[in-house]
Amino acid sequence: MSIRLVTGGVRSGKSRFAEQLCASLQDEVIYLATSRVLDAEMEERVAKHRAERPANWKLIEEPIQLAEAIHEASPSALLLVECISAWVANLLFAEKLDEEMTNEMRNHFLKKVAQKAEELLQSLEGREAVLVTSEAGLGGVAMHPVSRLFQDALGEVNQRLAQEAEEVWLVISGVPWRVKG
Repeated sequence: MSIRLVTGGVRSGKSRFAEQLCASLQDEVIYLATSRVLDAEMEERVAKHRAERPANWKLIEEPIQLAEAIHEASPSALLLVECISAWVANLLFAEKLDEEMTNEMRNHFLKKVAQKAEELLQSLEGREAVLVTSEAGLGGVAMHPVSRLFQDALGEVNQRLAQEAEEVWLVISGVPWRVKG
């Protein structure tokens, strides 16, 4: 398994860098999109990303069942997973948690996300992959309990993925910095 993790803040240039990295590594690329298109602005962003990608890249859209989608993808292709942070957000929204959640509900979700991250890593065994995520630790602590839960879950997932990754890249203002590998 060869995982490259690309992280950075929102609009940092991490997606562009990840796409350039993939294009330099292999011709057969599967772009596994986890975002849900819920409004016109997001639709425009997705269309822009599609137009910028090479035409021969295959697209798979899967907001929740990431490991299952990877199992079904061509094993010879390089996987570009865009992005882990949207996937964690989708898992959180599926739980329908609100500010009234109990500590038990919070802990249950954190365990569930940790298990999903392990399933993701298992699905990547023997594969080449570039994973894009947002860096949860670059902003302040969220004021809303559900937002804090998202930060906690994403931070834990990112740390686990970085632990297994051969390379970790941090993109700041369009400048990629190799921090591991």
